[in-house]
Amino acid sequence: MKSCLYYWIGFWLLSFSACSSSSDQQSQDKKIIYVDDLHRQLVVSNPPKKVMALAPSMTEVLFAICDTNQIVAITQNCNFPEAVKTKPIVNNYPMDYEALLQVKPDMIFTVEGITPVTDAERMAQMNIPVYYQTYTTVEDILEGMIRIGEIMGRQEQAQSLVDSLRSIKQEISGRTSSLEKPSVLAITWQDPIYAYGKNTIFTDKLHIAGAINAIDTVFEAPFPALTREYILKINPDVLLGGSFEHMDSTFFRLYPELRKINAYKSKKIYAVTDDLQSRPSPRVMQSILEIEQLIHPTTATTLK
Repeated sequence: MKSCLYYWIGFWLLSFSACSSSSDQQSQDKKIIYVDDLHRQLVVSNPPKKVMALAPSMTEVLFAICDTNQIVAITQNCNFPEAVKTKPIVNNYPMDYEALLQVKPDMIFTVEGITPVTDAERMAQMNIPVYYQTYTTVEDILEGMIRIGEIMGRQEQAQSLVDSLRSIKQEISGRTSSLEKPSVLAITWQDPIYAYGKNTIFTDKLHIAGAINAIDTVFEAPFPALTREYILKINPDVLLGGSFEHMDSTFFRLYPELRKINAYKSKKIYAVTDDLQSRPSPRVMQSILEIEQLIHPTTATTLK
């Protein structure tokens, strides 16, 4: 479990009075140091009050935890929740530094892989610190929300949200722990074939939903390019990436030999909601429920 990675440090300045050798005057200039998940130190004078995120998933976190008045902008890719429509847009690809200076957040939150560190360094030169989070499991996402709540002075809101999500996670695990675990291959691109690798959050989501990742090798890339031979070897029971009709007319038309896999022969080929599956956001349990409803439709329930 990741601990809260920030702390107070005081820098003491001593002043001596020429007229009194018995009393020393001390002044304390307090600074706050936040340490993000990339082990980068962010030194600020005060807790952030105005913030934004450079990843749609992190924007969802901010809207779920913060007072909306604290959120000064969104990116061009942010589309949830509905309240994002009330905020100005700052393009993050390429980074619009001029627009960023107009909203001038006290801190920016982002996710590793979304914002180049070189961009973060340039923003730091503009006195806008960038705080990164990284995730390998569903629990990492929840712990990340707790840390955001601590940084923003919204601990109660964050804890309440996380407690609710953990309760849903426990309910799902209780339903699926004793079920048969089909192997699932989730395609993210057809030509070439890219998929959710074993070393992604998706593997943990599948485990909670009552399945396993069909990819049995840890590739260097989290979303590896797969050969047709490899897919035939792992022979997934379920394929995610589009409806059967859509995939039959596109994916399997490109690679007709893959019609030999179990997923095609049993027609267990399904479309999923990209925003839910690709974003490590407060909707993570909704994304797991979506998977569960597809692979275990007789036992799954809906999110209340």
